[in-house]
Amino acid sequence: MNMQRVLVANRGEIAVRVIHTLQKMGIESIAVFSTADKDALHVQKADFAECIGPPASALSYLNQDKIIEVAKKYKVDGVHPGYGFLSENADFAIRLHAEGIKLIGPSPEAMQIMGSKLGAKDAVRQFNIPMVPGTEGAISDENEARQIADGIGYPVLIKASAGGGGKGMRIVHEGKDIGEQIKLAMNEATSAFGDGSVFIEKYVTSPRHIEVQIMADQHGNTLYLFERECSIQRRHQKVVEEAPSAALTHDLRKQMGEAAVRVAQSCSYEGAGTVEFLLDDQKNFYFLEMNTRLQVEHPVTECITGLDLVEWQIRVARGEVLPWKQEDLNMEGHSIELRIYAEDPEDQFLPSINTLETYKIPYGEGIRVDNGILEGMDVPIYYDPMLAKLIVHAPNRLAAIQKMKEAIREFNIKGIANTLNFGAFVMNHEAFLSGNFDTHFVQKYWNPEGIKSTLHTPAVIAAHVAERLLRHSQEHLAIPKS
Repeated sequence: MNMQRVLVANRGEIAVRVIHTLQKMGIESIAVFSTADKDALHVQKADFAECIGPPASALSYLNQDKIIEVAKKYKVDGVHPGYGFLSENADFAIRLHAEGIKLIGPSPEAMQIMGSKLGAKDAVRQFNIPMVPGTEGAISDENEARQIADGIGYPVLIKASAGGGGKGMRIVHEGKDIGEQIKLAMNEATSAFGDGSVFIEKYVTSPRHIEVQIMADQHGNTLYLFERECSIQRRHQKVVEEAPSAALTHDLRKQMGEAAVRVAQSCSYEGAGTVEFLLDDQKNFYFLEMNTRLQVEHPVTECITGLDLVEWQIRVARGEVLPWKQEDLNMEGHSIELRIYAEDPEDQFLPSINTLETYKIPYGEGIRVDNGILEGMDVPIYYDPMLAKLIVHAPNRLAAIQKMKEAIREFNIKGIANTLNFGAFVMNHEAFLSGNFDTHFVQKYWNPEGIKSTLHTPAVIAAHVAERLLRHSQEHLAIPKS
């Protein structure tokens, strides 16, 4: 299948990111935008752009009728959904197929299977995938829930079957709380996803969040592109990601990668996908879920593999065969990503909505910024508050941490609160430096005074001065190129 024109059904940095690869491949790009995004960067970068409605997502970026209308108007060959919005909506994929338009992603059937956490568990159970002990079906009765939780042993985790982003999720430490918590979880799941189904599983203490990137073509080939560590989270959403994980050995990496491939094969998966696992403190891993789309943190995988994942999404959608075998793939160096949110870490990470008075991004070897906004722009209140992603790549983990600290200092944002200083706090913290941390990092170590106390100690200041002196001396002692 040839692709000469692709509609990008998204906004912000991911829309800009996809447009960049489309341009590199010589494919025309169609941007869609709400009235709140009329001056947005993705609108400026695309070959063509169409307004699809007012600011509210339901009336614009989730408006399937309008997006399909624009796709037909421009006679596009494919639609790239990015992440969020319609990226995992099987009905949207079905509607596009009916119009003869290829969704650059998996089949609707794969989306439906993996879109339900319970459905995903059912699909992978026969493929010898380790799973956290828990229920195999949805629970709605309080007494039944209590009996199951008592059998599993506390603490337990109540999770929305259709959920994501921490919604419809409750940790229960004692049996007396199970009734109230299951009602709260079901109500929140119904409100957020229109589906109140929940299930119960053993709560893994001190877990690490490890995910494996897979890529599968239409010809039965499925490969794993190694793992990403995503344990630094706030409100169950990732803030710092890295590849590879400091926790994995060569053998464990191979086991988790092969398990991820089996998960993809369980639903005849096509394209780029991510299989998420929990890793406990005894190095046991358990299947969590599969995300049937590109992940926010895909750049760290691109850095260590040298592959453009968006390009290979498009190539797979065109029917191309993956040209490698698993043994052909290697990791090079270490990569870290910091999500730059318009949020105030010193005030419970609440959104900070204002005008970007100053917005200067860092440059240099091994520094990448996936950006979706420009200086002087307003941050819309209607969407996710992520401005950009700061990614670094270096020969090893300590060098990558050092490069990230330098890049954070050179990233200049004024006018809104943001997560740059939180990123610096993480990079300077002993738990992160040692690699000995888990998903409880924020609640264990973060407090509103954490930034100031960590960033402005004499030792840290002295280290910053030493780094600058070293760079200065290297620049002046370097042998000039002929």
